[in-house]
Formats: sequence, structure tokens, C-alpha cells
Amino acid sequence: MNASQSFLLAIDLGTSGPKVGLFTAQGDLVAYEYQPVPLHLLLGGGAEQAPADWWQAICTATRRLLAQRLVPVERILALCCTSQWSGTVAVDAEGQPLMNAIIWLDTRGAPYIRRALRGFPEVQGYNLGKLLAWLRLTAGVPGQAGKDSIAHILYIRHEYAEIYRHTFKFLEPKDYINLRLTGKFAASYDSIALHWVTDNRDLRRVDYSPRLLRLVGLEREKLPDLKRAVDILGTLTPQAAEELGLPPSVQVVMGTPDLQSAALGSGAAGDFEAHLYIGTSSWIACHVPFKKTDLLHGICSLPSAIPNRYLVADEQETAGACLTFLRDNILFHTDELLTQAATSEIYQIFDRMAARAPAGSGGLIFTPWLYGERTPVDDRNLRGAWFNLSLRTTREHLIRAIYEGVAYNTRWLLGYVEKFVGRCFQALNVVGGGAKSEIWSQILADVLERPIRQVKDPILANVRGAAYLAAVALGVLKFEDLSGRTPIAHTYTPNPDTRPIYRALFREFLEIYRRCAPLYARLNRGPEFEAS
Repeated sequence: MNASQSFLLAIDLGTSGPKVGLFTAQGDLVAYEYQPVPLHLLLGGGAEQAPADWWQAICTATRRLLAQRLVPVERILALCCTSQWSGTVAVDAEGQPLMNAIIWLDTRGAPYIRRALRGFPEVQGYNLGKLLAWLRLTAGVPGQAGKDSIAHILYIRHEYAEIYRHTFKFLEPKDYINLRLTGKFAASYDSIALHWVTDNRDLRRVDYSPRLLRLVGLEREKLPDLKRAVDILGTLTPQAAEELGLPPSVQVVMGTPDLQSAALGSGAAGDFEAHLYIGTSSWIACHVPFKKTDLLHGICSLPSAIPNRYLVADEQETAGACLTFLRDNILFHTDELLTQAATSEIYQIFDRMAARAPAGSGGLIFTPWLYGERTPVDDRNLRGAWFNLSLRTTREHLIRAIYEGVAYNTRWLLGYVEKFVGRCFQALNVVGGGAKSEIWSQILADVLERPIRQVKDPILANVRGAAYLAAVALGVLKFEDLSGRTPIAHTYTPNPDTRPIYRALFREFLEIYRRCAPLYARLNRGPEFEAS
């Protein structure tokens, strides 16, 4: 079959569930389907999902998409997966999960990774010798909040010794889905990075470092072999083909985590071309041609989906999740006060209400640290709050303050990312579910003081990026074709009238962090302080 006349399937396994998209071989969207999956938040900082739920949702969405008969299934040539990153699936030799997947929000491994990092002489909780080894080989270092994949594995080793002993491989979510698709155990150079046990100095030969494995006490045989994101892993197993409704001849591309696929799907794929993602979490990222580390603010350049390229990113843990919190925990919580069911239009209603409040929300400041923070500070104890409530505060103020609070935190990230790359971004392409909001895009432009380019169909950036990656793997596209390929729906320019307000409130936002961080450390020092 002529690759340029065929079609591609792309899977984006997000925290809320997978999107499955059908694309032309050139990466143009035909249609997509979405299927939600449950998230289990546990006492003690646990966050888990069931791998069986992932697979069932992918099969359901894929079959629903194919049932539309938009193209002949025999013309679907390849499939590529992207997914949430920094998750851990422990599987046995048959590929069966031994427990729920521990996902990127989970902090239960914090005490174990901190123990592995320490030792005299010590710098900011890191033994100096270990720190230098990590920085030299990986460009980064495991975070102390326990959210990296290596911390999940150490948690399993200490708390579930029998499961650890029977684990054949520890896999990232994307690599587990690839196992279900092909029957092959493998990881990509980029997906393995947050295990912090690979030598990333030569991107042509990323491999496990015996020294780093020894530092964390992890056996090499419990980790998968490594490939490039653009490599063909294999074809579908007969069982996977039957469950998905696809021909067994479909080729599976290695794929990449969500942060890397968003960089491709945002249309900002060249060096120093930045994108801003607003989804459950949020990040600013861009490709760079160098390996570098900012230890103080948790920024480093890690392997990209593009061969021989690094990607730098600064992430905040909760962004769109703050609006979901407002919807589910405050406005539409299921109790005796519930008078109206939350609708699918609730976020558009939030937009209209936020637009009615003044810039700065009357001095109300929201801190979006509902599940701790990763960067530019690594602190699992931080929490969210509205500051400066008064009797004149309305629901419009509360909603707009969430939009603005995420924007203040993004400005905090932006300063360190721009310093890291050595230049100011002329504009940022914004993607993710939050990017659909016109008022949020304008607030971001005003607070960041940068033009914000709203990508068309921004919620599909990750799945589009996976399709682009498959198109490159098949030789239909080249990576240099991707910059500017994604259409921009609208560009929001900063409003100079709001600049004094937002500059002043941003300074107070930072002051809130400085003054409240010790308080949060005291309030959240143990599981007895957690709400049940």
C-alpha cells in the first residue's frame, strides 16, 4: 500500500481517558472519539488507575470510531500512542499487571526516593557525588516529591515486596499500551527519562547507566529495552487486532509521552519555539539543541521524540484540574444542596461568568496547588486557596481568580524557562482543553505579557502529535515539516490596560508562596491531616 494514500490511528491516553483519532497519512484529522476512565485518589498521596480500564476504553473508543466507516479499515497502515507520563505499571512475564498503575500524581514514593538521594556531603537533600553523577549523565535529577517513575518503583519495592519480586518489567503507561498492542516489552528514549537511570549525553545511543541503577538499587532486567520514538515496534497481535477491529498488519510506532507529543502537535516543533499546555496539569516546553540543568527550579533538557533533539519543560501539577475541582467539589458536589446537575457546557458557563468579573478579580488571588507542585518548586505539601475573600466576593470572582491563578503560576514558570533557554519567547502556542477558552487565552496573554496563539482544535494536540510521529516514521513527513503545520485559530495580544493590575497581583502571588510554604509543610506533614 502507498503510505501517502493510507490512514493512521493515534491514541492519546490522558489522565481522564483516551482519545483515539483517525488521520490521513499527512497528519490531517478525519475524526476522533473519547472514552473516560476513572481515577482513584487514595490517602497518603496515592493516585492510581487500572490498566484494564485503559485498554477497555481504548478498544471502546477505537471500535466506535471505526464503526463510522469513514475509511476502509484495510487502508489504516499504522498506529501510534502517546500518553500521560511518569506512571508505573508493574507487569509479570506474561504482560499481566500485578497491581493498579501508579500515575504521575502519586507521591507515596517520596520518603524512599529521598532516602536514596541523601548522604554526606549534602546539597539541598542530594548527596553531592550522586547529584553530580545524575547531572552529568541525565541532565537532571529525581524530584523529592515522589512523583517520578523511579519513586513509584521504590515505593513498590518497599511496600509491596512480593509484587516487586514478581515484576518482570516496570513500564510507562504508553509502553504498557504498546505491550498490549504488540506483545513486546520496550520503552522509548523519552518515555524512560523520568526513571533517571539512562545516560542521555549522546542522543544517538541512550542506554541504561550501571552507576545510576546502583544508586537507586534497581535491577536492569526489570526495565525494558530502549528504542527511538520513531521506530516501528512491530505489528498488532491477533488478539489486539480482534479487540480493536483492525487488521493484524497495522504497524505500531514506538510513540512518545504527552509532553513530547504536544510539542509536535502544537505546531511549535522547531528549536526555541514554545508551546503552553493547559489541561489537567500545565507546562511550558520547547525544543533546544543542548543538554542543560537548572537544579533550583527543576528544569532540565531531556530526550525529545525527535531524534538527536532535547526538550525542555517546566510543569505545574494542576491547571484545568482546578476548574474540575470547582465544578465537582464546590458548585456541583452531590449532596443535599445540589439543585442542578453539572452539564457538558459547564466550562463555557465558567467562561461567561469569568468574563463578567474585572481583571484581577477584585484583588482575589487563587493558588492552584491542589496536589502539591513540581516546578518551579518541588513541594508536595503546597495546597490551593483563595486569598482575600470578602463579603463582596461573587462566584464570578471565584471563577476568574482560578483562571488568573493558573496564569500567575504559568508566569512563574515562564521566567525560569526563558532564563534557561537564554531568550524571551516572541509568542506561545497554547493547546489542551483549557486552550478552548477565549477568556482564559486572553488572561494568559495579559498576565504573561506575550502573544498567545490559540491552536485550532487545541484539545487534540497530543493525539495530533502522535499522528505526526507516525507519519514521520512511515516517511510521509519530516520533522522539519511540522513547524507551522498546525493551523492557528486566533492570536490574543496583551492588553496594556491590565498590565499594572496583573504585575502587582503576580508579586503578591509569589509573596503568598514565600509566606505560606512553611505553614503548608506543618499542615500536611502526615496522613492524619488528609481529608478522608
